[in-house]
Amino acid sequence: MTNASLQHSHSHDFLGVDHDHNARRTLWVVALTVVMMIGEIAAGYFTGSMALLADGFHMATHAAALGISAAAYGFARKHAANEAFSFGTGKVGDLGGFASALVLGLVSAGIGVESVMRLFQPTSVQFGTATLIAVVGLIVNIISALLLSAGGHSHGHGHGHDDHHHHEPAHGTDNNLRSAYVHVMADAVTSVLAIAALLAGKFLGWVWLDPLIGLVGAVVIARWAYSLMKDTAAVLLDRTDEQVAQEIRELLQQSEGFDITDLHVWRVGPQARAAIVSVHGDYGRSADDVRAALKSVHEISHLTVEYRLA
Repeated sequence: MTNASLQHSHSHDFLGVDHDHNARRTLWVVALTVVMMIGEIAAGYFTGSMALLADGFHMATHAAALGISAAAYGFARKHAANEAFSFGTGKVGDLGGFASALVLGLVSAGIGVESVMRLFQPTSVQFGTATLIAVVGLIVNIISALLLSAGGHSHGHGHGHDDHHHHEPAHGTDNNLRSAYVHVMADAVTSVLAIAALLAGKFLGWVWLDPLIGLVGAVVIARWAYSLMKDTAAVLLDRTDEQVAQEIRELLQQSEGFDITDLHVWRVGPQARAAIVSVHGDYGRSADDVRAALKSVHEISHLTVEYRLA
């Protein structure tokens, strides 16, 4: 005997509680990044600083990646009610985050190659002007980081037919916002390293430090890109949320007469999980009893129960 949970129409809008708030802040950061990008690239060519050029071109790719993040927010909102998406558009942000991670990886490779070339073929640098521009770039990065961090705190929100979802900090990461934040922080680190290299070149004559710092920045960016790619790929591949799955197992074990035969738990939005639970149970009990036993699992926004008599 099977008793499916789909007994009435319900929403598949699994967007994060701060979706629109984060989208607006991301657009502001895109605008700031584009303006600073133009200034740094122009100044880098004028002064001959590799560190400054690296920061400027790094910002150029970040502007594109941040644009991807902004577009992902827009697409997810526009199609949130589109029935063509079986589980909504809550994972579009993770797709945007994965694309941004790829861009970060390419950026780190480009900066690394150019920095190595400059180590063997040094060029003259106008340290004073380059340092001033790098400081301005750092200020823009700090402002952008503050904008994005202010948009990253979620609060309770309900979805679907269970209407009992709330945000759990360990499970509510908006990877689209995170990708934008990582890009901005990578810019900030590159700016700090550029400033250090330029000051050392100006006052100590260490011209070689400029491309060396560019190489260090490339390594830092590559590490961040890998971390972001790993986390977003896990979401896109529907990796099991083991913490929620374990909570489901424990609750059903505490309820006599239930034996789990199959269990799937995966992320469908920044604060939303879907679950399919197959249970063998005693006569006289039903899928509704299973759902009642799992009511306290607040992360679940879409629950399907298959119940068979043992």
